[in-house]
Amino acid sequence: MKKINLLLLAFFIATQFMNAQTADIKLAVELGIVKNEYNGDYGNGIFKFDRMYTAGGVALGYYLNPSFNVGLRSIFGDYGYYENNVNFFRGTKLDASLYTQYKFNNGYILKKDSRLSPFLTVGLGLAAYGINSSFDKSGSDPTLSPTIITKGVDLILPVGAGLKYQITERIAIQYQYLYNFTNSDVHDQNRSGGDVNLVFGTPVHPAYKGGYDTYGQHIFSVVFNIGKHTDTDKDGVGDKWDKCPNTPRNVKVDVDGCPVDTDKDGVADYLDQCPDTPAGVTVDAKGCPVDTDLDGVPDYLDKCEGTPAGVKIDASGCPIDTDGDGVADYLDKCADTPSGVKVDASGCPVDTDGDGVPDYLDKCPDVAGTAENNGCPVVVSDVATVTETQFQNIQFEFNSERLTRDSYPTLDQIAVTLKDSPSSVKVNIAGYTDYIGSDEYNLKLSVRRASSVKNYLITKQIPSSRIIIKGYGKENPIATNETAEGRQKNRRVEFQIKK
Repeated sequence: MKKINLLLLAFFIATQFMNAQTADIKLAVELGIVKNEYNGDYGNGIFKFDRMYTAGGVALGYYLNPSFNVGLRSIFGDYGYYENNVNFFRGTKLDASLYTQYKFNNGYILKKDSRLSPFLTVGLGLAAYGINSSFDKSGSDPTLSPTIITKGVDLILPVGAGLKYQITERIAIQYQYLYNFTNSDVHDQNRSGGDVNLVFGTPVHPAYKGGYDTYGQHIFSVVFNIGKHTDTDKDGVGDKWDKCPNTPRNVKVDVDGCPVDTDKDGVADYLDQCPDTPAGVTVDAKGCPVDTDLDGVPDYLDKCEGTPAGVKIDASGCPIDTDGDGVADYLDKCADTPSGVKVDASGCPVDTDGDGVPDYLDKCPDVAGTAENNGCPVVVSDVATVTETQFQNIQFEFNSERLTRDSYPTLDQIAVTLKDSPSSVKVNIAGYTDYIGSDEYNLKLSVRRASSVKNYLITKQIPSSRIIIKGYGKENPIATNETAEGRQKNRRVEFQIKK
C-alpha cells in the first residue's frame, strides 16, 4: 500500500509539469499497453481476440508544427499465433522505430484547441525476435521443438491511425492501431524439426503462404506533455492562452493575461487615473469620465453640458444663478433681483410700461410714470394749470385711425389727470389728417381718429360724457406736408382739458 501511495504521489508531481503539447511545449511521453497480432504462415490473427499476446510500449514525441509531430517508439512483449494444440507458437519481439504523425486538429480541419485529435502515422524501424521460454505446449519444457527461428533483425514499416483525447491541459489518453510490414518470413515456428540452419527461410509449414510476415498492434496509452509554456511578458500566463502577450512587466493581469481593469471601462488599472468609474460611463484615454465642457463636472453628472469655458458653476455643472431668477450670473445684468420677481431675458425685472420703474415696484405698471411718483404719471392737482394745454404727440398710422404705440403713454397720463380731476372737467379732442386725399375724405378720417382716442380713454374708465370730439380734416397742419416725417406729425389729435 505504501508503494502505491508513493507511485500516486510521484505521478501527481510529474503531471504538475505537463501541459498540452504545443509550439512552446514540444515534448510528449507515451506509456502504453500493446496487443500484438500475427499474420503469416500459421494464419491471420489480425483483430482476433481469442488469444492475447501483450506487450508494453513507450514513445517520445516532438512537436514540429500544428500539423506534424515526430517521435521514437519502442515496444517489447509477446507475439504468436494459436490455431490448435499442434498449430501454434509464441515468441518475444522488440520493436524500435522512428515515426511521424499528421494531426487533424491543425486549425485547417479541426480547431487547434480541440480536445479530440485524430491522426495518421507512418514510421520506419527494426524488430528483433526471441523464444518465450516461459511457454510451451506441455507447460513444463522451455525447449520448443519444432523451434522458433529467432535469427536476424527485420526491417519494419509501421503505418496506422489513432485518436487522442485531451483530458486536461496536462494529460491525454490515446488509442492507435499500427500495421507493421516486415522484410522477413522466418520468424514464426519452423515445422521441420531439424537443424535451424538447414531450414532457415524454407517454406516447411503445411499452411505456408508466400510473402513476408506482418504484425498488427493495438496501442492504448497515456500521453504526458512535458515542459513549461513560453511566457514572453513574464506575467504568469503562457503565450498560448495569453490574449495580451505584451503586457508591461509587474502589471497585474487576469486569467487571460490581460491587465486588470477593475471598473471595466476599457482602460487597465495601471493606466487608469480614475479606477472607480461607474459602469457604463464613457471615459477618456486616462480612464476618467469625459467632461466635454471642461468645467470639472463629468458629463454623466453634468446637467448643463454646454457651459462656456471659465463660467463659475455649481455641483451639478450648471452656471451659478445667485438670485435664482433662472438667468445665470454670467448672463444676468441684474444679479441681485429679489426672489420671485419676474425678469426678462437679461435677468432684470420686467418693466411693462418702459418707464424705468420695474413692475414689482411700479404702482402703475401699465402707465408710464416717474420713479419719484412710484412709476405713476405726475398728476397736476390744479386743473387750471393745464387749461388750454395742447397734447400734440398723439399720432396715427397712414390712412388709418389706428394709434401708434408712442401715443399710449400720453393718453395714459391724460386718463390719470381726468380721473383725479373733478367730474366737471372735460376734454376736447380735435382730429387732424395730412393733406393727401380729398377734403371730404380727410374730414371723415379726422373724426374717426378723434373717436379712436375717445374709445381708448373710455377703456381707462373715463366716462364718455366728459369727452367731446371734433374733426378738422387737413386744416391747421403743424408740419410741412412735403415730407413723410411732416405728414406723420400732421396725422394727429389735439385736445384740451377745461373746467
